[in-house]
Amino acid sequence: MPIVTLTVRKPKSDEFKSLVLDAVHAALVSSGVPATDKFQRVIELDAQDFRFDTHYPDLQASRDNDFVLIEILWSIGRSVKVKKKLLEELMNRLSASGFNPENVMVCFKETAWENWSFGGGRLIHT
Repeated sequence: MPIVTLTVRKPKSDEFKSLVLDAVHAALVSSGVPATDKFQRVIELDAQDFRFDTHYPDLQASRDNDFVLIEILWSIGRSVKVKKKLLEELMNRLSASGFNPENVMVCFKETAWENWSFGGGRLIHT
């Protein structure tokens, strides 16, 4: 059950947010996540509350106000190969939509299965 958090600078249109979130979800599904396993949130911040370096570490193009930070919280156990495939799929989808992939930072966060309660306080993976 991945939880996807998209952090962006205000203001962003619904179309912008949907483009990114749909691309992330498609890449997750391509990596084996069930299509119905969709939990996403968007955090929109003022420029003074979302600061980032425009070049770090060695980008081919500068980040701009359309920079997005994508955090994917999911269960531990996916290989580097799976993560690389997901990133490739995501960047291809965003590029095909005219989005600059250099404007995208992805952070994977992993937690053990026993840390998930999907509803009702039940720990189904213990």
